[in-house]
Amino acid sequence: MLGAVWVLLLVLGFLAAAYQGDIGLVTQGALAGAAKSLDLIWGLAGGIMLWLGLLALLRESGLMAKLARLLAPFMRRLFPDINAENAALGDIVLNFCANLLGLGNAATPFGIRAMQELERDNPEPGRATDSMITLLLLNTTAPTLLPTTIIALRAAGGSANPAEIVPLAFAASLFGLAVGLLAHWAIVRWGQGNG
Repeated sequence: MLGAVWVLLLVLGFLAAAYQGDIGLVTQGALAGAAKSLDLIWGLAGGIMLWLGLLALLRESGLMAKLARLLAPFMRRLFPDINAENAALGDIVLNFCANLLGLGNAATPFGIRAMQELERDNPEPGRATDSMITLLLLNTTAPTLLPTTIIALRAAGGSANPAEIVPLAFAASLFGLAVGLLAHWAIVRWGQGNG
């Protein structure tokens, strides 16, 4: 579907340029867009390398493990049907911590491993359990203290203060998590009352 949209946009661009009588505009626009995209990619690559390096330092220094231990009681409340010794709980905490630090790419492997562990213990394989749904919700709406990718995008775009969005982004992500958890709780309660 997305491929069809791109083809349609290209065709419309060519038709508009032909109508204006200057097909060269299409080439100029394509080359200018390619140059801008390279500038953006280099800006993002630098920011992502910086934050992935920070994550490696956090992991090596043991700070990530300390943060995980600090959040473990909260996670046990969110996932009451997971045994405290289950490996999934550790991966869930690390996934949350990486997301909290704005390192979504680093959070993905932890989320996948946690989901695999939860599926292994699933009494109905192929059907999502409450813990699996909560994990997906937590991963999707995780509060972000440092939205590193957005900061890097804003810096690459020439923003005078790329980090000014941090408080608002954190508040919005916290609100999203609260609404998601509340909706999940209400749906589970409603399902228990009707089932």
